[in-house]
Amino acid sequence: MNKRRINTAQAPQNPGRAMRSPWTGRTAAALQSALRLSQEAFAAHLGISPRTVAAWHQKPTVKPQSEMQQLLDTALAQAAPDAQARFADLTTPPTGDRLQLDPHIVAALDWLDAQTGWTPGTARTRVAARAAQLDAQQLHDRSHHRARVSQRDITNALTAYYGPTPLYRATLGSQLLNTSIVTRANWFAIAVPLISSNDRLRAVTASPPTADLVDTAAINRLAETLTLETRLVNAPLYSLASIDIGLQRIEGTVGIASFVEYALTLDLLEAELIDAITAGRTALPLRDRYLPDLPAVLDISSRLCAGGALALTAIARPADPFRGPADYLLLIQERSGHVVNAARRLAVIPKGFHQPVTDIRADAQIGATLRREMEEELFGRADIDSTTGDQRSADPMHPSRLSEPLRWLLADPSRLRMECTGFGLNLVSGNYEFASLIVIHDEDFWPQFGGMVEANWESTSLRRYSTQDPDIIGELLGDVAWSNEALFAMLQGLRRLAELDPARVTLPPLDWEITE
Repeated sequence: MNKRRINTAQAPQNPGRAMRSPWTGRTAAALQSALRLSQEAFAAHLGISPRTVAAWHQKPTVKPQSEMQQLLDTALAQAAPDAQARFADLTTPPTGDRLQLDPHIVAALDWLDAQTGWTPGTARTRVAARAAQLDAQQLHDRSHHRARVSQRDITNALTAYYGPTPLYRATLGSQLLNTSIVTRANWFAIAVPLISSNDRLRAVTASPPTADLVDTAAINRLAETLTLETRLVNAPLYSLASIDIGLQRIEGTVGIASFVEYALTLDLLEAELIDAITAGRTALPLRDRYLPDLPAVLDISSRLCAGGALALTAIARPADPFRGPADYLLLIQERSGHVVNAARRLAVIPKGFHQPVTDIRADAQIGATLRREMEEELFGRADIDSTTGDQRSADPMHPSRLSEPLRWLLADPSRLRMECTGFGLNLVSGNYEFASLIVIHDEDFWPQFGGMVEANWESTSLRRYSTQDPDIIGELLGDVAWSNEALFAMLQGLRRLAELDPARVTLPPLDWEITE
């Protein structure tokens, strides 16, 4: 490979167009056109082979590897403003075009027409009219204001709304760490190995109840999606219909819902709440309709209940003369501003929606989602990113397609441990949350594969912590930037990790409890 001319150390934080999805051959070729370079000159500019550039033109849907993704990010960031503007023109379809041509936006519009009983095409007209009234800069400013609302602010507002509620919390010394997670003793004092004999959620054919639509809120959500040029993919989601957690087992049933239905109904509750906190308002009309009280939150069989699995990842490391005694490396992400949930907040990694990819029955296992999210969020498998909406592989998790790190981990059962450490319902939007722990026991993993661990587009940064640094971990736990579900998973993961391997784990003074 030629010496790169791109100076990655000096790339600005926010180029003229922030990438909201991975680079493809088509967008890479568009950058070449925007820079007004030939294929050979573009290859020299990036410091890569001309054959790679030619392949992008021949295969517009191909997704370059993570190193190349970064190189293209930097090339765009360092491009002249006029080249950035040309790139935006080449890659951003006008709102009207997207209303007609984006299959996922079209699916959302069709769903909206069907739910309201409108004449087909009415939703398109109303969304276009609303989009014409919005100002993109004002929407970006609002997102920054939302990011300033802390996890504690959200928890306090929800506690005020719902009153006395059995919420999960912990104490760190004299400091209370409250969350918005509704849980029970038999839901959080668990350690369920995520293997087929224990991990027994079952997919059923019955459709979940349809959420009651608020058409003005749905129209506004779609108009903002168009104005901000964000991606909306109508992927299937599991909706929890029943749950039974016992000794060493998770049982229950899930139906199939569409992401569009979730995005245009219950997913609106988080933004409504944060905007109300920012403005000092107490009125929450969407929450009054969807989740007015605790019984409505707990009655998952009578409502749409999407959710996810998220895990604290802990990687064993040997003693080191400079670092100190043997420990676990903990990975924490700062979420991107472009994700649907917990934007710009701290979270464990991996973190993802519980959803089927190709096998509705097998993918219902919590472990299936976590293994897939490990591949995507930690090991660079962009081809299983559900937000791209173009899954064509019959078995994307087939052993022959796995990344080298995951294939190595699965080759010996003693190397990897995956457990569900807690379950709860999140008052923010009623989502179910399976808090989990991923432990890589084999000390050979980090020296061999640590350089391949890299967060995907959903993260703006990936932080490392040692389980032998209790003061630093205590400071991290007290950070108000956490999302509620991630703090739940973090605390549960630390509790279980200290039980599994106390010699490697030195925690700050922590106690776990449920408020009543």
